[in-house]
Amino acid sequence: MILQKNINYKGKDYSAITDDTRLVESLDSILLVKTKRNAHFITQSDNIIESRNLNEIFCIAPSDKPMKIIGITGTNGKTTTAAIIYSLLLDLNYRVGLLGTRGFFVNEKRIKPKGLTTPSVLELYENLEIAAMECCDFFVMEVSSHAIEQERIAGIDFALRILSNITSDHLDYHKSIEEYRRIKNQFFATSESKLINLDESYADFNPTNAFTYGIEHKGYLSVDAYALENGIDAHLSWKYQQEVETTTIDTHLYGKHNLYNILAAMGAVKILTSARLNAIAQALEHFGGVSGRMEIIHQNPLVIVDFAHTEDGMRQIFESFKRQKIAVVFGAGGDRDRSKRARMGACAREFAHKIYVTSDNPRNENPQDIISEILSGIDNKQNVFVESDRKKAILSALENLESNEVLLILGKGDEDYQIIGNEKIHFDDREIVRNFFK
Repeated sequence: MILQKNINYKGKDYSAITDDTRLVESLDSILLVKTKRNAHFITQSDNIIESRNLNEIFCIAPSDKPMKIIGITGTNGKTTTAAIIYSLLLDLNYRVGLLGTRGFFVNEKRIKPKGLTTPSVLELYENLEIAAMECCDFFVMEVSSHAIEQERIAGIDFALRILSNITSDHLDYHKSIEEYRRIKNQFFATSESKLINLDESYADFNPTNAFTYGIEHKGYLSVDAYALENGIDAHLSWKYQQEVETTTIDTHLYGKHNLYNILAAMGAVKILTSARLNAIAQALEHFGGVSGRMEIIHQNPLVIVDFAHTEDGMRQIFESFKRQKIAVVFGAGGDRDRSKRARMGACAREFAHKIYVTSDNPRNENPQDIISEILSGIDNKQNVFVESDRKKAILSALENLESNEVLLILGKGDEDYQIIGNEKIHFDDREIVRNFFK
């Protein structure tokens, strides 16, 4: 990325800044950002700024009204938790920026389309500056394990760091589950304020300035009772020092995993704003859900699209409907973590009455090879159907869907494309469902 920006750094003037060494033509006019990823390409000693020092040239924390930055990491739940926090803060009359998988938003206006969960460090600082210029009180962002390891969040002072959970993903990059967990927990080694899911057994964090939440374990924000029959009904308690508050929530969101997302979001807003718990619960009633996350596409029969693309993510979705007969359509991404494929197959077999194994984004892998690895985890092949063409697989599942079944179409969520080879073609699971019922 190259950003046109007039910069004065260490007494020199520059007309642009970049984190890509290939774009540097004249070091007299371009300031080069040194990151963990490009360090071994940089030989010059002048005209270089370390990524952790970018706050010296980007205005992200005006002294008269500093913007509070909230970072959320975890294997699953980042997008929904971030969206709920964003919605709650807006309803409480704050000005807010939101950055993550779904794009970059400021005060309900989309600024940039979907991209990486956490963008490059240079783009991140640009987004932070845009939000600060819009006088945002808060900036809510998703933080991926890649971003932590590659130091894409270097130099950022977080007002609050949130952990949703740690299961397994991206082992193609991190190489081992132990390294993946280490990287996630590295985000919480600081003494800065943090909000931790107490029910996550692999959480390892600095206890200084640590707040907690949980369902099975009692934290600062806890669940006294809950029901997941038709949405989520729960009674919550907040206990901090001498402060004790209770409230109830009633939302159309599905599943225990969304109760965790709600707890993380409400806890974050409580910590950062000191708003009454009842006021936060009332604001939650206005949250309409996240596109592609447990999104109901058709009611009778019930058809739901979700982004779940790991064993744990699938399990969370399945457990939301374990009292119903489940039909599921799913695949696995090519050129990505292969170790999860058989586990995803086994998880589907544990919960689903009908299984349609198909393609996700095969990229440069043979779709049949990916499907074979998924099938290796399915011991009983009864009612298991294989169709590498995702559209045909979805249509077959819809044509054979009975009124007492729920169809879950997993893996792509609100993605409107499919990557086959090096080609990115238009493809949207939701469109196929809607057109079928038309």
